[in-house]
Amino acid sequence: MPAANLATVPPEDRPDAALASVRKGSAEFAAVRKAAEGCRACDLWARATQTVFGAGPVPARLMLVGEQPGDREDVEGEPFVGPAGGVLASALEEAGIDRERAFVTNVVKHFKWKPAPGGKRRLHEKPNKVEVGACLPWVQAELELVRPQALVLLGATALGALAGPELSVMRDRGKQLDLPHAPLVATTVHPSSILRAGEGRERAYRAFVRDLRFVARWLGRHEVSPV
Repeated sequence: MPAANLATVPPEDRPDAALASVRKGSAEFAAVRKAAEGCRACDLWARATQTVFGAGPVPARLMLVGEQPGDREDVEGEPFVGPAGGVLASALEEAGIDRERAFVTNVVKHFKWKPAPGGKRRLHEKPNKVEVGACLPWVQAELELVRPQALVLLGATALGALAGPELSVMRDRGKQLDLPHAPLVATTVHPSSILRAGEGRERAYRAFVRDLRFVARWLGRHEVSPV
């Protein structure tokens, strides 16, 4: 399907149509991102401000995938610009990775939330399997367009969506995983978990940086441009 026709696809069918177009070589990143703006493949769009698609260079040597946009991302329309994004940016810098040269995205493209009791704050809710499954073709399309050498799955939702239930973030973090998505696939915690770590925050942050340094060392040993 030509990229120009993606906007005419019924909103509930756009994830699969976009992925099919990418695989046929008939859709570029800008067209896929534009099609995602009107996605209605699950119900999350109804309470979200907007679709939050991936951002960064295309192609890119490094791609990082999280769970879903948060409150700040939902408002600004960009991934990892809130508190968790600040943790990620700091850890990438400490690991020797240029944040601006990485493509960052989420498995789910709309913010799932519930109101805080007695207040106006919007609290994160974990997306369910139906919502993750409905959105998965978007991140698969991003993967095929970005063509990363290294893919980092941040947290259990991203790991489960792209690797299945057999792997565990805490057991399998910081090492090379036997997965086909990129020459290097690795997992680590989602940076939001560090913000919730209480007295263990510094220890959790240092472990996060170590995981990213493993990725940085691998990239340093494989200095080739994306194919």
